[in-house]
Amino acid sequence: MNFPSKLIENAVAEFASLPGIGKKTALRLVLHLLKQPKEEVEKFSFNISRMRNEIKFCKECHNISDADVCSICNNPHRKHEQICVVENLRDVIAIENTAQYSGVYHVLNGVISPIDGIGPDELNIQSLLNRVEKNEVKELIMALNPTMEGDTTIFYISKQLQNSSVKITSIARGIAFGGELEYVDEYTLARSLATRLPYEKYLVNGK
Repeated sequence: MNFPSKLIENAVAEFASLPGIGKKTALRLVLHLLKQPKEEVEKFSFNISRMRNEIKFCKECHNISDADVCSICNNPHRKHEQICVVENLRDVIAIENTAQYSGVYHVLNGVISPIDGIGPDELNIQSLLNRVEKNEVKELIMALNPTMEGDTTIFYISKQLQNSSVKITSIARGIAFGGELEYVDEYTLARSLATRLPYEKYLVNGK
């Protein structure tokens, strides 16, 4: 793709580096910005830069936040004795969009995957164990993607908490094995949360 301007070429390359955006789409976005008033483009770039520089991660659950503790963890109306364990930030958004969950979250920032060199120490597992130990947590809802790595992570966490009184459940298998939560429709995800199983039954039924 040839460009009449090096500035346009560089801008297209930046947009094309984003996931899911090819060079043709990137060019359309750049040309759209070129038509906008300078103030609008400056506002766009300011908000992106501010987001990257000022975003924080919640000290409690590791969710994205504008403050040290996120709005979900700070909400007194949420069920703090119930923690939904998810793989990444997108899963929090997916579950929140169902409007069917009133507990809090814990973002692991990945799953155990020996083949990729990712062990328990690379994830936010220890902080989860600390939360269960220090707080009156009654239930952990394991809402990890139904993959081999997700199952391995659930098994590891359950073994670490085998002497704890906390109840460990898993979202129902309405989600196909190998699927990802962020791509599941809200109705199916809501039903999976509502019909979650104790982890022991999940092992028998799911395996």
